[in-house]
Amino acid sequence: MNDQHRDGPDAAHTRPAGLDDKTVEALGKLSEALETVERARGHLYDLHQLIGHADLMLDDAVELLHAAGHGDMAERVATDVLGRNVIAGRWTFQIVEDFDDGYYTAFQDVEREAREKLAGGRRHLFEAEMKERRRTHGRAGHEAVPSSTAD
Repeated sequence: MNDQHRDGPDAAHTRPAGLDDKTVEALGKLSEALETVERARGHLYDLHQLIGHADLMLDDAVELLHAAGHGDMAERVATDVLGRNVIAGRWTFQIVEDFDDGYYTAFQDVEREAREKLAGGRRHLFEAEMKERRRTHGRAGHEAVPSSTAD
């Protein structure tokens, strides 16, 4: 019987033989932690784009201050803020690159290695088992896997 006709998870979301509950729970927590880091990474990209946009808006502010006769303030904005590092020696693209190449890559590597060594590379086992416990078997909208035919 193929996975699409059985009332249970597909092979990619079935616990390998001998894998204990604590390990599944630990892998679930590790995956959840990585998902949280993914969200934080998105916020770093938000910071990168927002700061970049603000910096470009400073061009208009400097121009308008000059046009309004406030040359000294325009020069202060232009020299003290426009193009300034947001963290010592770094623009936001450098922060994002350092994060991606360091912490983020290390976290992804460890999470992947744990899944491969402990669960045969299977992802989301904790969630797949939760789905099995919570869904109503045989009820429309509660299928274990997507149907291979269009409804």
